[in-house]
Amino acid sequence: MSKDKETETKKDAGAAKDVGKDAVKNVNKDGAKDAGKNTGKDAGKNAGRDAGKNVEKAPVEPRIPPRMWVLYREKTVPSLMKRMGFTNIMQVPRLTKIVVNMGMGAATADAKILDEAVVNLRDIAGQKPVVTLARKAISNFKLRENQAIGTKVTLRSDRMWEFFDRLVAITIPRIRDFRGLSRKSFDQQGNYTIGVKESTVFLEIDRDKVSRVSGMDITICTTAKNNEEGLALLEEMGMPFRKAGEKEDKEEKKKAPSEVAKKAAEGTEKSKKTVVDADNK
Repeated sequence: MSKDKETETKKDAGAAKDVGKDAVKNVNKDGAKDAGKNTGKDAGKNAGRDAGKNVEKAPVEPRIPPRMWVLYREKTVPSLMKRMGFTNIMQVPRLTKIVVNMGMGAATADAKILDEAVVNLRDIAGQKPVVTLARKAISNFKLRENQAIGTKVTLRSDRMWEFFDRLVAITIPRIRDFRGLSRKSFDQQGNYTIGVKESTVFLEIDRDKVSRVSGMDITICTTAKNNEEGLALLEEMGMPFRKAGEKEDKEEKKKAPSEVAKKAAEGTEKSKKTVVDADNK
């Protein structure tokens, strides 16, 4: 019995040794794997940091502000504060957005006209326009609800200032028989609307490629509280308004026929007098 016990204890001891050896091997393997992973991660992090440090960053070009925005900050704001009696710079009105709208009623018969208008407006504004849809159906105009009948674009920030600069300095002086903008096109809230009959006044439009000349409405939205502030803002920024004493074109056209009639009547009277004088002689 004692020999059997000794042999069993020896077997158990051998088995325990084998288990210990296997455990040590497994521990060494796992430790090596973990060590390899950690060292790989650390090496990757360090390599990435070193690479990021060594790579030269591309030089960032300084942002050039629009010319009209600089003019507004440096000249328009101080002059408006003196002119309107503002005590705080935040009271000075400013531009918020410019909306350019083109209504194409003829697009109900030919959809290509609207596509051409979208391309022209994109070239003028430098921004992709939105196609406007009809709100309701009108049978007399052959118009269906949700039918595409126009296009518009809303400009803000730098594009707004650049468009306003081109409008004042280049586009408006190119209008045929231009005598100044009307002072009565405000909406009682300081917003001003200009109607342009021909889109070809913009340099971005090639007249040879335009199949149909169309007009547009340009609305300049401001933070002015009334028409006086809006007028003062646009005048200081270079909008060519008519002088306060000059009459509107409509009034001149109304009075023009009466003046022609007066001249004609005077001419007839003179001719009658000459005939009478000749008869007397």
